[in-house]
Amino acid sequence: MLALFFVLWVILNGRITVEILAFGLAVSAGTGFFMHRLIGWSMAEEWKILRNLPLLCLYILVLIREIIKAALTVMKLAVSRQEKPDPVIVEFHSGYTSGFRNVLLANSITLTPGTITLIQEGDRFVVHCLRREYAEGLKMEESPFAPLLSKMTL
Repeated sequence: MLALFFVLWVILNGRITVEILAFGLAVSAGTGFFMHRLIGWSMAEEWKILRNLPLLCLYILVLIREIIKAALTVMKLAVSRQEKPDPVIVEFHSGYTSGFRNVLLANSITLTPGTITLIQEGDRFVVHCLRREYAEGLKMEESPFAPLLSKMTL
């Protein structure tokens, strides 16, 4: 958190001098301490995030790829006269006990065009799909997100 605040401080200042760096370090430390006290965030939580940073970056790349693929598919459906939407509501369980993983998966489903997470309670998901075949990608065995979520230690 301290590093993130400090980098943000330097970016927002637009220049680097000894005074700006020293003052930025003091302000970042104070803000970090305040945030730790306010939300109860611990250094252990920060280390978990830092350890998972490469996986989170890879997850974002996979998510962007899936959004683009789904957007092209939905766009094709929207302009096609032959293909029609065949909406379906699907319920499944992710099997993840971590709230972070389940929320990340729910938001990823909603961000992907053609699918919307209606309900996410624990590992139970209720998802609206624009077409029946879109529901096939929601199976945890076939999901491109599942291997990355399984590796995360959050």
